[in-house]
Amino acid sequence: MALVDTAHWDFEVRAGGVRLDQFLANQQTGLTRSRLHALIAEGRVLLNGQPARPSQKVRQGDEVSLTVPPPRELDLAPQAIPLTVVYQDEAIVVVDKPAGLSVHPGPGHSDGTLVNALLARCPDIQGIGGVIRPGIVHRLDKDTSGLMVAAKTEEAHQNLSAQFKEHTVIKGYLALSVGAVEPASGQIDAPIARDPRHRKRMAVVMGGREARTRYRVAQRFDGYSLLEVYPETGRTHQIRVHLAYLGHPLLGDGVYGKRSPLLDRHFLHAHHLGFRRPTSGELIEFRSDLPDDLRRAVETLRSTGPTR
Repeated sequence: MALVDTAHWDFEVRAGGVRLDQFLANQQTGLTRSRLHALIAEGRVLLNGQPARPSQKVRQGDEVSLTVPPPRELDLAPQAIPLTVVYQDEAIVVVDKPAGLSVHPGPGHSDGTLVNALLARCPDIQGIGGVIRPGIVHRLDKDTSGLMVAAKTEEAHQNLSAQFKEHTVIKGYLALSVGAVEPASGQIDAPIARDPRHRKRMAVVMGGREARTRYRVAQRFDGYSLLEVYPETGRTHQIRVHLAYLGHPLLGDGVYGKRSPLLDRHFLHAHHLGFRRPTSGELIEFRSDLPDDLRRAVETLRSTGPTR
């Protein structure tokens, strides 16, 4: 990994009366308020030459110094895992994640993840939150394939996170559902929360977090519907839960539907991703074709049953 040198800033307070962490958040450091709060707590911020508290008020004429140490290396090994990089620049990297690859390390998979792969493929990652790691701003389930973007810098991580929070990112999926989805297009507006009966699953639950999903039937097969799906919110398992709620679970979804001999995973592929480049504000979009296993499933349905 490429280490970043220690950074140092000196500021003079021109208008006081605000908290120290708020004052620093208003400066052009590229650091989040939570990161600045942590640096103050670590004693890396001096107010008139003395350590201070995040809540301490600054006054006009005060001098504030901020020292940011180089990011520490993450306790994860870079791994040369096969990975298709669709695009990258100095701030971001867009990949086409294969099915079967977990995004983050976790119980049962401490390595062999997308994070390990990105650490190997992108040696220019500068670090997020004081740690040399890629900034993961959205996730795909392990068995969902398709497009993902990750940040290489703190500034890009903040920018992309804001775009996702404001729902301005284009996120399009191809999904194959069981049954004839009617009407042919529409919006599913149903709140999602942890399933009270099965805590490892999500479900439509009154009082849950708002969740909206737009869909359009792209093609019909005998007993199946190929959909273009655009989630407007980003709840866990949102597309899978919403389609199961309609009575049309994904083909091969053993959690919200049932497994299928046509496929050894659920049929969901992130095929369209669009957002504004953090460095320029330019809108960029990417598309990904169906991977071989999903394409074969479609071809099988097309050859064995009538379409309309």
